[in-house]
Parts: sequence; structure tokens; C-alpha cells
Amino acid sequence: MKSVKPKKNLGQHFLTDLSIAHRIADTVDACPDIPVLEIGPGMGVLTQYLVEKPREVKAVEIDAESVAYLYEKFPRLRENIIGEDFLRMDLSQIFDGRQFVLTGNYPYDISSQIFFKMLDYKDLIPCCTGMIQREVALRMAAAPGSKAYGILSVLMQAWYDVEYLFTVDENVFNPPPKVKSAVIRMTRNDVTDLGCDERLFKRLVKAVFNQRRKMLRVSLRQLFNTGKPADGFYEQDIMTKRPEQLSIPQLVGLTNMVAEQLELASFANGGRERSDVRS
Repeated sequence: MKSVKPKKNLGQHFLTDLSIAHRIADTVDACPDIPVLEIGPGMGVLTQYLVEKPREVKAVEIDAESVAYLYEKFPRLRENIIGEDFLRMDLSQIFDGRQFVLTGNYPYDISSQIFFKMLDYKDLIPCCTGMIQREVALRMAAAPGSKAYGILSVLMQAWYDVEYLFTVDENVFNPPPKVKSAVIRMTRNDVTDLGCDERLFKRLVKAVFNQRRKMLRVSLRQLFNTGKPADGFYEQDIMTKRPEQLSIPQLVGLTNMVAEQLELASFANGGRERSDVRS
């Protein structure tokens, strides 16, 4: 079989170290007995170890050349190789509504988009593993108070326990990336309800971390489009903090504080303030 040439526009960096591929494949064992969906199998270096496991495996690959290669290399998997764009797929249809593990050597340029899509299907995906850019992995696993703690940390850790498993050097890829990689595992936590308006929570997290150097009393003002909160709202102790100092429960509490003020502002503005912020 003719090898697939890595395509720069697809962010392809093919893993060449089989021992590392085997270790990544074994990370899915944290969630046994459910199917596995691999994203971006390329030439199947990870796939070859996944198919050895006693569970159903499907793979999504956007590159037509790679799909043709996989058809030839894994003829018995042919019906389970999906030549589509993962970001455009309805994940509830892949295994007929059953839960599954997400794994892969994720394209670096869209890894965050992949994980945000995963959040939309978090009840279907109890476990996600795989390899990503080390910097992104550190952000996802970061704790409050660190420079790496940000939007990705909060939104992932609100629903998943994130584990940084091990680092992978540049020289085990073709072509070698310019940065180190890391293997992570995310397992759904026990949270079924954040305890606040989820849409407002996302907007608040993005708003305050996009101005992470500013105190909350400054960065929160953008959430109040036409009205303003009650007197004393910005004088509370928490308002002198910066977002990276807050834990997820504190951010949930802050979301509820903002929601209460938006409710009050909506009455003063004929309901417009609340609808503007939630749009």
C-alpha cells in the first residue's frame, strides 16, 4: 500500500512510534464495554490497536486519501470508516444513541473545537482520551490560580475530570510538529446540573477570561448591555478578584449573582436586558 502524504492544510502529523500508539489505545480501557469513535485515524497507527479490543470501533476521517488507505488496510472495518467532517456530524446517530468513548490523535488546529463539540454531547460521551498539543493539554488540566487556567479549563472541568497522562516528543511524528504533544483522559464527573443558567455561565466565563488581567468589576460590565446592576454590586469583595482566582463553584455562584441582576435590569428595561444577554 502506498503511504498517505501528510497534508499541512489538515494539520496532519502521523505518529510513527508504535509503542506510544499502543499506550494511547489502552487509555480507552477506562470506559470498558462501550463503543469507540476515533477521530482522524490517518494511516491507522492507533486504529490497529483499537480494533484488537473486544468492542465496536468506528473512525471518522475527512481526508479522502486516508479513507482509501484505511479501506485497504482494514477491510473488515470498511463499513465503520466514516469519510466525513467530525465537526459537522450528528454524534447521536453514530452508535444509534448509545454512549461511546472518543479518542484520537487530534488535529492541533481544531482540537478545541472538537472538545467544545464533545460538550454538546456530554451525556453520550462518558470518556474522551487521546493526544493533543501539550499547551492545550496543560490548559485543560490547569487548576485555579495558574496562568494556564482559562476558558478551556473551566468549561471542560465543569463536566469532566481531566487527567494529563504523559508527554510525547516531537521526533515521533511525520512530519515532526514544532511543539510537544501530550496524552490526556477526560472522564465525566457526577455533575448533571451546574446549578445556574448554562448559557449565561458560558458567556460569563468567556467574557471575564477574555479580559483576564482585569478585575471582575471591570470585565463583568460587558454583560449588562443597556442597564446596570443594583448599587453595591461591584463593591462586593469578589469583584476585586481576577477570573483565574475563581474555582468553578465560585464561577457558578457569580453566574447566579449576575443572573439575579439581569432579572432586575430586565424589569427596568421592559424585558430587553435579559433577552439581549441570553441571545
